[in-house]
Amino acid sequence: MNINELNEIKARALASMGPRVADHTKKDITERTVLVCGGTGCTSGKSRVILKEFKDLVAEKGLGDKVHVIMTGCFGLCALGPVVIVYPEGAFYSQVQPEYVEEIVNEHLVNNNVVKKYLYKETVQEDGVIKALNETSFYKKQNRVALRNCGVIDPENVEEYIARDGYQALYKVVTSMTPDDVVNTITASGLRGRGGAGFPTGRKWMFAKASKAEKKYVLCNADEGDPGAFMDRSVLEGDPHAVIEAMAIAAYTIGADQGYIYVRAEYPIAVQRLKIAIKQAKEYGLIGKNIFGSSFNFDIDVRLGAGAFVCGEETALMVSIEGNRGEPRPRPPFPAVKGLFGVPTILNNVETYANVAQIILKGADWFASMGTEKSKGTKVFALGGKITNTGLVEVPMGTTLREIVEEIGGGIPNGKKFKAAQTGGPSGGCIPADKMDVQIDYDNLIAIGSMMGSGGLIVMDEDNCMVDIAKFFLEFIVDESCGKCTPCRIGTKRLYEMLTKVTNGTAELEDLDKMEELCQYIKDNSLCGLGQTAPNPVLSTLRNFRDEYIAHVVDKRCPAGVCKNLLKYNIMPDKCRGCTACARKCPVGAISGTVKEPHVIDQSKCIKCGACIATCKFGAINKG
Repeated sequence: MNINELNEIKARALASMGPRVADHTKKDITERTVLVCGGTGCTSGKSRVILKEFKDLVAEKGLGDKVHVIMTGCFGLCALGPVVIVYPEGAFYSQVQPEYVEEIVNEHLVNNNVVKKYLYKETVQEDGVIKALNETSFYKKQNRVALRNCGVIDPENVEEYIARDGYQALYKVVTSMTPDDVVNTITASGLRGRGGAGFPTGRKWMFAKASKAEKKYVLCNADEGDPGAFMDRSVLEGDPHAVIEAMAIAAYTIGADQGYIYVRAEYPIAVQRLKIAIKQAKEYGLIGKNIFGSSFNFDIDVRLGAGAFVCGEETALMVSIEGNRGEPRPRPPFPAVKGLFGVPTILNNVETYANVAQIILKGADWFASMGTEKSKGTKVFALGGKITNTGLVEVPMGTTLREIVEEIGGGIPNGKKFKAAQTGGPSGGCIPADKMDVQIDYDNLIAIGSMMGSGGLIVMDEDNCMVDIAKFFLEFIVDESCGKCTPCRIGTKRLYEMLTKVTNGTAELEDLDKMEELCQYIKDNSLCGLGQTAPNPVLSTLRNFRDEYIAHVVDKRCPAGVCKNLLKYNIMPDKCRGCTACARKCPVGAISGTVKEPHVIDQSKCIKCGACIATCKFGAINKG
C-alpha cells in the first residue's frame, strides 16, 4: 500500500458514501442510504431482522442501484433504539419494529414521502420540516471525536474508514515523523488516559520509548467491566480501525512490533468486528510487514477476557494475556519498563486510542483547544439510570453535570427530582445535586469525592437509597476482588457486612465511624487500583448523604423506601374503601378487615412484598 493507492480508495469510497453527507434539503434525490444501527442495544431489539427486511424489500422493489442498506455502529441515542436513519434527508426513525419496514420502503424509498409518524419527535418541526440531528437537544452540545465514525460508516468495510481519513495519520507518522515527533505531539495535545486515573498518554509513551529492549508490546484494554459502562464496546463495534491505526502509531513510536487487544468475551459483536478489521488491515497492507513501504512491521492479535473486573487493572491484564490467573503485580517496576512477558509495554484503553489519529492529523493545538486547563479534549459517557435519554454522549471536558443530565439527557423521567450521579463505577463516587454545576474533568471530580473512571454515568432520583447504592457497588467489588491482598479481600467483605447492618437497621452510630476508618485502611494498603478505590462509593455517600445513614441507624427508617427490612406498609383509613382487593392479593394473609371498612396490616406477618400497593387502586397504602 502506498499513498496513491490509499487516496484512490478514499475517493472511491467517498463517492459511494455520498448520500450520507448530501444536503438533506435537495429535491433531486437520486440515491439514498439506509443506515441500521448494529450496536449491541439495537441488535437486541431485532435490528438484524430490520436490516434483512430492508435489504429484501429494496431488492424486491428493484431499488438496489439507488438505495444502499448498511449496518453501522451505535448512533448514541440508545433510548430510541432500534434506530434507522435514511440519507440524504437525515430522517431519524426511532424504536423501529420489523413491521414498520414495508411502509417506510413503500412511502419513503419509493414515493419520496418521509413517514413522519415513526420519526424521532424532536426532529420534526411544527412546519413539518425535518430538523438536522445536530440541532436536537441530545446532539447539539456534543462534539464527537472518539465517536466520529460510529453510526456513520460500515464498521466491517475498511474502505469506508479510509474514506473518513482512515490510515492517513499512520502514513504521516511512518513516512514523515520520528518517534520523538509523535511523543511531542501527543504530549502537547494534553491527551490523558480515558480508562481510569487519567495518566498523560504522551508521558507513558515516552517512558516506554526510552526503555531499551529488543522486544516491546502495545496493548489495548477493552475489558470495560464497570456496571453501566459501554463506551469502549460501542467504539469497537462502530469504528474498530480507529483503534488498530492508533495502536500501530503507538508501536512505531515506542519500537514495538506486536500488539494485543484484550477484550471481554461478553462482547461478541465487538470481537467479531475487531477480527474482521484486523484481517482487512492485513490484506490492505496497513498492518503487517513493511507498512507503507517502510521497515516498520506491526501485527495485532485479539485476546479474550473471561469477565474478571480486576483484569481491567493493567498488570492483571498482562498476567491474564500471559496465560495465568488475572492478579495484579506490585509496581514498580511499571509496565513501561517491565510489562507483558517482562518487556517494556504500553497499555491504553479503547477511547484513548480513538483520539490518537485525529490528533496526528489535526494537530496538538486542535485537541488542546477543547476542554479545561488540565483535562483536554472530549470525554465519552455512558448515560444510564433514571434519565430520559439513555445512551452514549461525547462532550468537551468541562461540561457540567447539569448540562449532561438536563439538556443532553432530557432530565429525570416521571417528574422526579435529581438526587445524585455515580461516575467512575465501583471506583468512583456519587455527585449530589448541589454539585451539578461543577465542570466535569479529572481534577474536579476527584475534588468532590468521585473520579472520571472509564466514563459510566449513572443517574439516580429521589427514589434511590444512597446507602443501598453504596452497598450495591461494594457487593460487586467483593465478588470481583481477586483475593491476592488482604486489605481488599477481607476489608471489602467487612465493609459490605457493615453496610448490610445499616440497611437491616441493626447498626449503631459508632459503626459509621468504624466504616470510615476501614475505608481509609483499604485505600492505603490495597495492592492495586481495584482495592484502592473500592471505598469511594461508601465515602462519597457518607460525605454527601450522611443524613440517610443516620435515618437508617437512629430512626430505623429508609427515607427512599428501598431497604426492605426497614419498610413498614400502612393502610390509610381515610383512603381505604374496604374493597378487600389487597387482602385477597396478600400471599401471607397479613391484611384483614370487613367489606367497605378500612383494613389493617398485621406487621408481624407482613413480608414486605409490595403486592398490596400494586393492587390498591385508591392509593390507600404507603410504605416508609
